[in-house]
Amino acid sequence: MKKQIVFALSFFIAVGLFAQAPKAPVAKKMPKSVTMFGDTRIDDYGWLRDKSNPETIAYLESENAYTNAVMAPTAELQKKLYDEMLGHIKQTDTQVPFRKGDYFYYTRTEEGKQYPIFARKKGSVEAPEQITLDVNKLAEGQKFMNVGRYEVSDDGNLLAYSTDNVGYRQYVLHVKDLHTGEDLPDRAEKTGSVLWAADNKSIFYTVENPAKRQWRLYRHTLGSSNDALVYEEKDDLYDLYADRSLSGDWIFTTSESKTSSEVRAIPANDPTAAPRVIVPRKENLKYFVDHRGDRFYIRTNDAGINFRIVSAPVADPQQKNWTEVIAYRKPVYVTDFDLFANHLVATEREGGLTQLEVLDLRDGKLHRIQFPEPTYTAGPSQNHVFNTTIFRYTYTSLITPASTFDYNMDSREQMLLKRVEVPNYDPAKYTSERIYATAKDGVKVPISLVYRKDMKPRAVNPLWLYAYGSYGASTNPTFSPTRLALLDRGFVYAIAHIRGGGEMGKEWHEAGRMMTKRNTFTDFIAAAEHLVNEKYTSKEKLVISGGSAGGLLMGAVTNMRPDLFHVVLAYVPFVDVMNTMLDATLPLTTQEYIEWGNPNEKDAYFYMKSYDPYSNVTKRRYPIMLVHTSLNDSQVGYWEGTKWVAKLRANKSDTNRLLLKVNMGAGHGGASGRYDALRDLAFDYAFVLTEMGMNLQER
Repeated sequence: MKKQIVFALSFFIAVGLFAQAPKAPVAKKMPKSVTMFGDTRIDDYGWLRDKSNPETIAYLESENAYTNAVMAPTAELQKKLYDEMLGHIKQTDTQVPFRKGDYFYYTRTEEGKQYPIFARKKGSVEAPEQITLDVNKLAEGQKFMNVGRYEVSDDGNLLAYSTDNVGYRQYVLHVKDLHTGEDLPDRAEKTGSVLWAADNKSIFYTVENPAKRQWRLYRHTLGSSNDALVYEEKDDLYDLYADRSLSGDWIFTTSESKTSSEVRAIPANDPTAAPRVIVPRKENLKYFVDHRGDRFYIRTNDAGINFRIVSAPVADPQQKNWTEVIAYRKPVYVTDFDLFANHLVATEREGGLTQLEVLDLRDGKLHRIQFPEPTYTAGPSQNHVFNTTIFRYTYTSLITPASTFDYNMDSREQMLLKRVEVPNYDPAKYTSERIYATAKDGVKVPISLVYRKDMKPRAVNPLWLYAYGSYGASTNPTFSPTRLALLDRGFVYAIAHIRGGGEMGKEWHEAGRMMTKRNTFTDFIAAAEHLVNEKYTSKEKLVISGGSAGGLLMGAVTNMRPDLFHVVLAYVPFVDVMNTMLDATLPLTTQEYIEWGNPNEKDAYFYMKSYDPYSNVTKRRYPIMLVHTSLNDSQVGYWEGTKWVAKLRANKSDTNRLLLKVNMGAGHGGASGRYDALRDLAFDYAFVLTEMGMNLQER
């Protein structure tokens, strides 16, 4: 009874906090109609796309002013949450050093500083430190700062690095002399991949075109002002990127679309050599190449959708000369591999979990690294030594903080090098599990859960459900120190591993893209219903969130089942599907036809429109909602979430809170500084806790 009184009191306090909130902005309507295939769509808010229009900026600022006014009474709670989450983070910390050439490299953070410091020590981890790049200094006077590439020349003398200072993911390439600490005049704009040739003076880099597609590979010689165009990818469906084999002998440039790829090779010790095609591109053939000795090693889908690994002679790597290294196994999705002098480590997914499989290339014996928990995340870490028996990997789970291990591939012994220290955290107080919801077509959808042991799931528990479900990307169960602020207030945290992602193999992706995309949304609804039916939570206590394509998920399921969710958080949401996918001038649109469909085709048009969040906003009740966008977002235009909010405001028949928060100085990933990002999260948590009328104290 006492808990009920506390809950009721908290609820009425929350109502009182927001009682005097100002009136929400109303966007003006400037209707524009488009008719295709006999269907007419009317867009009232397309004018918001014009970033140069002062009215647009004024409207965005009015939305921020409204949001800030509404949230002003929660300032004390935001500060409390911020301090609490910061109390779970070791602010001054150092990553495990990794060896590359003659140096041990690492990053570290210092209390009070927003960004990491890159450093190294020569010959030994006990040697004096040399700071190679202090991102805090780069960020001085900037609203945003992110380091894209960090590549040291083979001789250790020069650093090629790239930076973005607005959030638009357009990176400027710089070269730094690590002896003098000064940047050289060498520079390139809008770069992607960056790597050194073996001569310590040639840099290969890719650049993007106006559609933000990486499409050209250049070779730059230090001190030169004329960079050589090595290769241009002219097909709009393909991205171009480059890397260098761990053996150091070859540079590979890969052209990749959603369904096929083509690789070219350049000897690292002969950077002016013409790139050689490994296998000419073929429809639905994907392959990726690495090198060892006199053979190329190739991950390919030639035998099945979930890939196998083969090798081929460097002298003649055409398909007829391929030899199987790891056979195709339908339940096992081979997502990548690391190649060493005597071993190959394949990163795989089976049964929804990551597996690391070690192959001894001398005797052909295979074994897997063993992991202790029922739901976890593991993957390769920093491996920069080719001739070694040691494989470094990371491991984490919903309960276990990020951990770095060295694994001896011969003796099978593993050594824990470091587990991230989390102050004020006792893992024994928490438990995780994996359950399954049944989708409407009978498919079992995995759900990962974590909660406090003394908060056994029951219908009064609040539950935060997250998902993504696109591009074959897997949402892995990882530890989050900031999530403890939710768990310690009685939340259950859940991840729905829905179709469209890659958790259960490549087929999982195929079953949630193009003309099967609605499976992504119905899987999520099935997961939410299962959590309610099994008494993990109730509709009145269910919070859902997702970002980017996961923001599309939020918009679609909110239209489909607005009664099922209490609070919705959508981050940089891709919610204006039809208008975006019909505009080929926008970044990424044409490449995305293979993920979403081409709405210039009738069947795709009507299928995509059936789930497009913006098109399907109608006059009905909607949940409490908080939407985040970023003005400099290059992947999902700020106007998508903005237009969506404007249309929701004009149509919703409820009085539930609807807020739009626009980051005016960042891009797709939000704030770049770690403390700024933490404040944004405290804002979100304060919104959720207050709107749910929860007891705001920790347990």
